[in-house]
Amino acid sequence: MIAVTGASGQLGRLVIESLKSKTAPSEIIAIVRNPEKIADYSEAGITVRKADYTDALVWPEVLQGVDKLLLISSSEVGKRAPQHANVIAGAQKAGVKLIAYTSILHADTSPLPLRLEHLETEKMLKDSGIPYVLLRNGWYTENYAASIPSALEHGALFGAAENGRISSAARADYAAAAAEVLTAQDQAGKIYELAGDTNYTLAEFAGEIAKQSGKEISYTNMGKDEYMSLLVQVGLPEPVAQLLAESDNGAARGGLFDDSKTLSRLIGRPTTPASATIDEWLKNS
Repeated sequence: MIAVTGASGQLGRLVIESLKSKTAPSEIIAIVRNPEKIADYSEAGITVRKADYTDALVWPEVLQGVDKLLLISSSEVGKRAPQHANVIAGAQKAGVKLIAYTSILHADTSPLPLRLEHLETEKMLKDSGIPYVLLRNGWYTENYAASIPSALEHGALFGAAENGRISSAARADYAAAAAEVLTAQDQAGKIYELAGDTNYTLAEFAGEIAKQSGKEISYTNMGKDEYMSLLVQVGLPEPVAQLLAESDNGAARGGLFDDSKTLSRLIGRPTTPASATIDEWLKNS
């Protein structure tokens, strides 16, 4: 049995879809906070179990019968470590045989402050005694594609990444990698540094939006604090704005770059280029 936490989220849903193409639905367990969001899973023959990362007491029972667990990192930045600890403790009691965890690219050397909670979780996994595999995911292209409507409206893409090169890939690529690892043998102890085959600067990303949309789009680089203030002004919650600004600042120092092509080798195909993600967003926006 393979279980996936956060199975109703953007990445979780894609992982479930990838798993459905590789194993029987009856061997998949989708763990979610709100089961009503994924009624389609039950109809497809997937077992749905309810659990919240914050509820330590439910995890030993929820993880009963699970052989392999994909622990998708919590979206609550600043609260992740104790939440992940609840899941890991539950996995110990339930006898889970392997945990795959979605960490961050080059967690041990990354300049992104986000690495700290991931490193803490990686240490908890090491100390747990449960065999584990690390999926150190790079940036999702969709993180930047979400700015396309604003870029079209203002004729500018704003950021704080300077000329840092970004090796992003589509969420579906990372989901396919997770499904591959969860259905493969002998994964314990492996660390995958996962990123896109190609890379770009935000100026080049803006240029691609301009090319595809036929509109003038420039890239405006800002200081980290200035960019964070702008994001708060346009309505983003302060923690999210801080996360994006710090991530851009880390990108300026190489934190989102990797040219190993580990991801494409793992999934057996090239990763999705940023141009394809931009094309999809323009068609749907």
